[in-house]
Amino acid sequence: MSDPERPTAVEVHEPQPITVHPPAAPIVPAQSPAVPAVASVVLQDGRIVTGYAIEPTKPEPVAAKPPVSRAAVNVALGGVGFLAVCGGLLLLTSFIAALTAFVTQLITLAAVIFGGWIAVQVFTASGPTGGTTVNIRKAVFKRNHFHG
Repeated sequence: MSDPERPTAVEVHEPQPITVHPPAAPIVPAQSPAVPAVASVVLQDGRIVTGYAIEPTKPEPVAAKPPVSRAAVNVALGGVGFLAVCGGLLLLTSFIAALTAFVTQLITLAAVIFGGWIAVQVFTASGPTGGTTVNIRKAVFKRNHFHG
């Protein structure tokens, strides 16, 4: 067991490139975007820690909220629809009232024309009707009796 008061020796290895045959043309080292860079950090107690640098994760941008909520838009659209229906119902009731007034005028006109035709038939003097005609020239009323 190691003593907690005494730090243990840490062995640090630096990565060494493997040299192969010298290349014909100089190669410019390019850092691949997929492989992170190797970094070394010196701690306060003198130890060196080598590892890959990890970029902190960036939170995804929050989608911008629309200036008006969806519920408010839905309520407004419902109100517009309701007003459109009410307008249609108002037109429908106006049409029914006009149709009722028109039918009433037609019935009244028919009654006037038919009544006038009946009045003309009743009050028109036409020739003999085939009944018995009685001419009373002298009539005598005695004691509430008719003697003819």
